[in-house]
Amino acid sequence: MQANDVRVLKSAALPTLAVGAVAVVVALVVAGGKGALGSAIGVLLVGAFFSVSVVAVSYAAKVSPQVMAMAAMGSYLVKVIVIMVMLATFGDTTAWNPKAFAWSVVICTIVWTAFEVRAFVKTKMLYVDPGASVPGKGD
Repeated sequence: MQANDVRVLKSAALPTLAVGAVAVVVALVVAGGKGALGSAIGVLLVGAFFSVSVVAVSYAAKVSPQVMAMAAMGSYLVKVIVIMVMLATFGDTTAWNPKAFAWSVVICTIVWTAFEVRAFVKTKMLYVDPGASVPGKGD
């Protein structure tokens, strides 16, 4: 994993964990212990999903841009499927509050995405190699 990827991961994970902690406390106050449990599971799910995606795309980037794109799309597809399965399986659960779970997932996803975009913008990685020669130019 490259240093830029670690920086992006930390830049997105730390604010998400902070907002997630607030979400758990709010869920505890609003919906009790089951709300806090549902919220905590949602926060952990978002953290795990997005962390795995960053790591998978980072390692795939070492191979080629095409593999990186496939890893990004594949990890997105897996996340959507797992979330759908979890919502279908645990939608009527009484073990935790499903609304607190859902709101925590939505809020933490928005925070993660926003801070991930912010980290990429601040990284200022070159997308063009300034020292590359153009074939056929006779240089």
